[in-house]
Amino acid sequence: METNCNKNRERFEFQQIFRKKAVQLKSFYTHAFMYAAGVVIFVVKEYYGVPLNFFPFQYLNHVVMIIWTSVFLFSAIDLFLSFKVFGKVWEERKLKHILEKRQKKQKWV
Repeated sequence: METNCNKNRERFEFQQIFRKKAVQLKSFYTHAFMYAAGVVIFVVKEYYGVPLNFFPFQYLNHVVMIIWTSVFLFSAIDLFLSFKVFGKVWEERKLKHILEKRQKKQKWV
């Protein structure tokens, strides 16, 4: 028999997981927006020859763009894998397993 307390605890655990995923998704969208802006600025600077020789843009070169693209792709793959491979069913199963394990360890005096 499942008590109301167990349901609340389970709901709280799910809320924590979904909150973490929402923060991760928001962070990815922010990174994607900044990356897109960086690519546009890089193309304007390198291929159209616009002189952007002030602080952050003077250091925007091919090496920086390669590193930034690698980091962006790694972040996208990480997000994709966490949402698709380890989907909702897997998370629910894993969370129930952890909660059952914790409940077995808990000793009532």
